[in-house]
Amino acid sequence: MADRLTLSMWEPVQAYQAIKAAWMHAKALLFAGHRLVVEVRPEKRSDAQNRRLWAMLRDISTQVDWYGQKLTDEEWKDVFTASLKRAKVVPGLDGGFVVCGQRTSKMTKGEMAELQTLMEAFGAEKGVAFSAPEGWQ
Repeated sequence: MADRLTLSMWEPVQAYQAIKAAWMHAKALLFAGHRLVVEVRPEKRSDAQNRRLWAMLRDISTQVDWYGQKLTDEEWKDVFTASLKRAKVVPGLDGGFVVCGQRTSKMTKGEMAELQTLMEAFGAEKGVAFSAPEGWQ
């Protein structure tokens, strides 16, 4: 029996059946003396969203000068996530500033869609030609 069980749930009847199956898995592990953790959370971003994100970041980083500077893909990601989440800016330990943004790896599908919509709007204002096709799945 595997140590880990991951379930995807998308509607109530299906979710109920999945949880019943999970209980059978959990029960066996509990009887074997294991302690378990159950986590229920919204689904995180998809692999397709991640691929599209990085393609969009590359397009922006190669086509947009930001106040006379070229930013890397990673720096643009920081700019967009900070903007999306209205992040705080705090002084760094040795000078400069640190933007307290959000990691995209923790974003839900909905948050990732919001981020990419923000990037599309920015790209439209700046004349970016995106190579990532519309509606990537």
